[in-house]
This record gives sequence, C-alpha cells and structure tokens, in this order.
Amino acid sequence: QAQLVESGGGLVQAGGSLRLSCVYSGRTFSRYHMGWFRQAPGKEREFVAAISWSRTTTSYADSVKGRFTVSRDNAKSTVYLQMNTLKPEDTAVYYCVADPSWAAHWGTRNPTYWGQGTQVTVSS
Repeated sequence: QAQLVESGGGLVQAGGSLRLSCVYSGRTFSRYHMGWFRQAPGKEREFVAAISWSRTTTSYADSVKGRFTVSRDNAKSTVYLQMNTLKPEDTAVYYCVADPSWAAHWGTRNPTYWGQGTQVTVSS
C-alpha cells in the first residue's frame, strides 16, 4: 500500500536550519518523482522543490533557491528537504508529494500522492 511518512518539522529561529525527511513505501513510488509543497496560514498552497526518480533533475521555487536543497536516497526510500537560512515567511505546513510525471511548472501541479504534512515554524 502506498504511503508517505514525514518527519523533521518543528520550531526554529530565523537563520537556522531544518531537514525534513519523507519515507515512502510501496512499489507505487519505485520510479516516481518526489517533492515538497507548503501552505502558510491564510495563503494558497505553493510548490517548494522536486527531484526526479533518477535524481538527474531538480526544480525549486524562486523563493527558496540557494537556501533549500532537495535530495533522495532510493536505497532508503527517502526524500529530504534541507532548509537553510530559514526566514519567518518559510513558516508553513510542508507536504511530501509523489507523482509519476515530471512537471515543467510544478506550481500548477496537483501531485498524485500527498503526505500528512509537517509544521515548520520560523520565529523572528
């Protein structure tokens, strides 16, 4: 059965770092592209980052380029989001996602599978 299990969220001061992890299980995700979306209070859902199943391609939202890094370890069935130099505007619920197709514009995408979400709060 397909499942996405997230961890790593929490409270951090501005300028700090967090690493989110998402463990995926089931053959559904063997060659799925993985990524992260987030939704801040009172805001629309937005794309954060994505990585292809073969790890050859990545995509980032302009707001996180240079600060966030998405990676995956297929042997461990885990995708990561390393978040550095965090800002208060990064505060949001972060969702791990999976999709069989790569998207040229992830901001308009509704991924096939979603995790439960993990809260990231950045204090000023």
